[in-house]
Amino acid sequence: MRRLAAVGRIADLWSFAGRFRVLHLTWFAFFLSFVVWFNFAPFSSTIGEQLGLDRTQLATLALCNVALTVPARILIGMALDRWGPRRVYAAILVYAFVPCTVFAVATTFEVMVAARLALSVVGAGFVVGIRMVAEWFPPAELGMAEGVYGGWGNFGSASAAFTLPTMAAVLGGPNGWRWATGVTGVMALAYGLHYLRAVRDTPDDAAYLRPRRQGALEVTSRAGVAGLVALQIPLVGVLVLLAWCLQQVGFLSTSVMWAVTGVLMLVLAAQVRAILRVNRPALAGDVPAGDRYPFRSVAILSLAYAVTFGSELALVSMLPTFFGETFGLGVVAAGTTASAYAFMNLCSRPTGGLCSDLLGSRRRTLLVLLVSLAGGFGTLAAIGPAWPLALAVTAVMACAFFVQAGAGATYAIVPLVKRRVSGQISGIVGAYGNVGALLYLTVLLFAGPTVLFAVMGFSALVAALACRWLPEPQRSFEAAHVADIAEDRTPERPIVHALETRA
Repeated sequence: MRRLAAVGRIADLWSFAGRFRVLHLTWFAFFLSFVVWFNFAPFSSTIGEQLGLDRTQLATLALCNVALTVPARILIGMALDRWGPRRVYAAILVYAFVPCTVFAVATTFEVMVAARLALSVVGAGFVVGIRMVAEWFPPAELGMAEGVYGGWGNFGSASAAFTLPTMAAVLGGPNGWRWATGVTGVMALAYGLHYLRAVRDTPDDAAYLRPRRQGALEVTSRAGVAGLVALQIPLVGVLVLLAWCLQQVGFLSTSVMWAVTGVLMLVLAAQVRAILRVNRPALAGDVPAGDRYPFRSVAILSLAYAVTFGSELALVSMLPTFFGETFGLGVVAAGTTASAYAFMNLCSRPTGGLCSDLLGSRRRTLLVLLVSLAGGFGTLAAIGPAWPLALAVTAVMACAFFVQAGAGATYAIVPLVKRRVSGQISGIVGAYGNVGALLYLTVLLFAGPTVLFAVMGFSALVAALACRWLPEPQRSFEAAHVADIAEDRTPERPIVHALETRA
């Protein structure tokens, strides 16, 4: 029966009514945010030639493009749980217009750096749609819905690479890239205003659950408090690593780098203080049994997403160069060959979510995908010039399937851990995807692609092993949302989502 229902849900994807309307409007918001976020990469060489930027300066712009995404995902997760996804997603898209316009008219390197730093916040928009989709879809359908949201929205990065150069050519002239990037900002502004009017946070008969305390993620045990504090260290550490990278390419002086590091340490201390303040009931052991959730779920899912989405971001960045150097391909041929990886997102991430819905155990589905991913990276580590190019592309596409399906299976679980704080949990897990990407790219910088593939394979095995201790989410295959008693204590709050409520 579950498989028959899944066939019906796949057919319903072509519908534009009820919860599917919200899904389509939301994945397109994500898609557009990624088009804006990645509108620099297609014009990197053109911008460098026109403004006289060297490779170091272009690398600095690429780093700035991701610099603030990690803290932004945490902060946006908090805002999301407080104000709801409709307003937060609309605000992100409207905000994107300003730095996008500044970048399009910039004539100096310094202004471009400021614009790309500001635009890196837009890359955190992914977190918002995770909770929006979870509010509208019941647990039994959540994996597929989140997979469609993540996979089709993620395709915005590939779409930017294919469509923006064409748009620039049509607009013509040496400033074609300025018009193309500026248009993406206008599109984001217009769609943000439309999204604010077109959707609601929940169906008519459902309440939007909010955290009881603001400032940090609510956990429900002393071990959870310790674990949450521990998770902050890599999130701040990756920003210190970014500051070091910017110092290495000459953008920051040594003294400024150490000043930035000092500020980040103060931020870490402030965040730890906020965690302790918000979670006094957990430290005192005063959280009711019915309100508790296992914090190890957050930690394990963060590791899984660092391995899956982190490796995806790293591979998208290095595959064109890898194919070019390994098989002697030109720039266009190498880029076209590597693009097969990005195209897999359209089907593989939804497939990972759908498998999580169908196979009866979300934990086991993720574990199997991670083990398979380890094998895929082992295969990539063996690729060499003697391989037929077609076989190498096939191996990359197979590995891409497990990477993206694993990401889909991860976010089939994330919204089910604790519903009223799912925005913050989604923000932490999503931030670890960026942490993984930066760590993998650092390995690539110092050790090369073969070692990188081996490290990715080993980390996938570690994540798979950790999944043995991942708790299966409660009621994760229910046909309707059933709120925890501890979360919905007031009698006027309904506890069941209508499945066919129209937006």
